[in-house]
Amino acid sequence: MAKAKLLICGGAGYIGSITAHLLAEEGFEVHVLDNLSTGYRRAVGDLPFFRMDVLDTEALARHMQARHYEAVLHFAAFIAVGESVSDPLKYYKNNVSGTLSLLEAMRRSETRRLVFSSTAAVYGEPRETPVTEEHPLSPINPYGWSKRMMEQSMADCDRAWGLRTVALRYFNAAGALPESSGEWHRPETHLIPLALRATLPDARPLFVFGEDYDTPDGTCVRDYIHVTDLARAHACSLNHLLNGGESRTFNLGAERGYSVREVIETAGRVTGRSVNWKSAPRREGDPAVLVAASGRIRQAFGWKPVRSDLESIVRDAWEWHRENGFEGPAGSGGDCAEA
Repeated sequence: MAKAKLLICGGAGYIGSITAHLLAEEGFEVHVLDNLSTGYRRAVGDLPFFRMDVLDTEALARHMQARHYEAVLHFAAFIAVGESVSDPLKYYKNNVSGTLSLLEAMRRSETRRLVFSSTAAVYGEPRETPVTEEHPLSPINPYGWSKRMMEQSMADCDRAWGLRTVALRYFNAAGALPESSGEWHRPETHLIPLALRATLPDARPLFVFGEDYDTPDGTCVRDYIHVTDLARAHACSLNHLLNGGESRTFNLGAERGYSVREVIETAGRVTGRSVNWKSAPRREGDPAVLVAASGRIRQAFGWKPVRSDLESIVRDAWEWHRENGFEGPAGSGGDCAEA
């Protein structure tokens, strides 16, 4: 017997699909909604799937009114920092306007529980490390600003009509379920899959954006969290809301930072190959260091990362890509590195 009926927006994407399957395995009735602009139908598997855009408020409201969902998980957003700087309107339209549309559909359907995929980019350049949830919110790129606006709109709906939310501020999602799902972005902008791809014969080089940051080796430092640890945090957050919990905000990280050079070295060690990389100028909008303080969610839910050491993350990603390729089933589709 299903525990609750859930709608997962953006559930054909990387983190959304893995979370959807985890929740289905735990007994929830999971419905996936995605416009497939960046997601993949095959990632949904046998779960009920609806191809729809969250920007279509009327269709979304009718869909939700007919099915009486008990909660929504919202992953439907564009995520590339560099692209957000060059094309900010794309991010404000999809991320902000799409969220406002979803919130309106939730209001009309009287759906008042939402788990939201947010980001550490809402903090901007950290004033101290590790970053806690009390850190000032000062985004330095449109992607971060879009997520900050999304969080604010949810908080306002909480005050206005009783929406209850958990906002999960990811640091750097990475890794894969080797036997199931992994990371396919169009185009790929995340460091670990790009570093692994750069080990292949005749592959394009990996470009490292900046080697003059105030870090131990001059390259950006990031806190990487395994996607399965992220998915478990979503399950904890969902259960909190279903049990009548109040709105909360949590960081999700492993509380350990790795530099771009460390990732490259780990990719070489895991694959037994050299990584073809080149130095490039800094990229606008990249903080030097982002490392999480995740004590709040540990204390609230007893959650902790169990597979977020860098070796496990890179090894799982390599096993996935070695089996499935790097370009995704339909072809080529925010770290301080890019190919």
